[in-house]
Amino acid sequence: FAALDLPGTLKTELHASVVELTTPVCESVEEAMSCLRALRSAAAEIAGANGLVVAAAGSHPTAPLESLPVVQEERYLSMIREIGRAARRQGVNGLHVHVGVESADACWERLESVLPWLPVVLAVSANSPFVDGEPSGMLSNRAPILAELPRAGAPPAFGSYDGWERWVERLVSLGVMADYTRIWWDVRPHPKLGTLEIRVADQPTSLGRTALLVRMLRDLVRDAPSREADRGDYLQNRWAAASAGLDAMLLHPDGGSVATAHELALELLGAEPPEPEALAQLRAGDVAADLVTRTLG
Repeated sequence: FAALDLPGTLKTELHASVVELTTPVCESVEEAMSCLRALRSAAAEIAGANGLVVAAAGSHPTAPLESLPVVQEERYLSMIREIGRAARRQGVNGLHVHVGVESADACWERLESVLPWLPVVLAVSANSPFVDGEPSGMLSNRAPILAELPRAGAPPAFGSYDGWERWVERLVSLGVMADYTRIWWDVRPHPKLGTLEIRVADQPTSLGRTALLVRMLRDLVRDAPSREADRGDYLQNRWAAASAGLDAMLLHPDGGSVATAHELALELLGAEPPEPEALAQLRAGDVAADLVTRTLG
């Protein structure tokens, strides 16, 4: 398999049961989906040759989180040493979408503008109803588990890209973290790539849902009205979206009203939003087999 000519890369993650699929820079949603389809096919082929199968979801449907073996690489072992049990519990998976921006200042302005809408994205993406092999009552267990990490959830209101950069440099100089990639916020600047990296979404099972979320996030970065996000509203909405998906009652990004996540998703998409994939997991008789089928379907 070393000679495979892939449109992207297959990479290790913290847990040995996880493979991360990374596309190259893509000019369109369609190109990104073509790359992901080829990467999923390659991952499935390699897994099959080793007596395994692949499935895409926000969390493993049956395994206890702390039972998942950790990859024996220093970057992961150091994370376990520094963070402890909360790191061992990160057996959850997300869709990370990078959107190119023209400047550092534009990156921070866009971060503030999209942040109020990210709970709606989470509601549409919710796909982790199981934790430690049991349904918890939440449609996205990934969201609260990810929030157990330091520097997770919403980025603080630094006021500008320069403010964020000074904070990062200070924490690195003091030995608090190695670099900005040890920040696990729902959205963060990624200066090495020149992108705004949006990390709030659960890992979709179907490529159709992936395409919907990628398009949704691309359009948000381009079109979201310029504003400074209210972090209190964000924390409330993040929890509600993780708990109830599209049925969640959210504070509207305008701050003056409430609406369901379904109504806000309809506002963003201009079309009826599909139900969260978490609900399909909860209905499935054999959830693991169903995930495998829908991942490659």
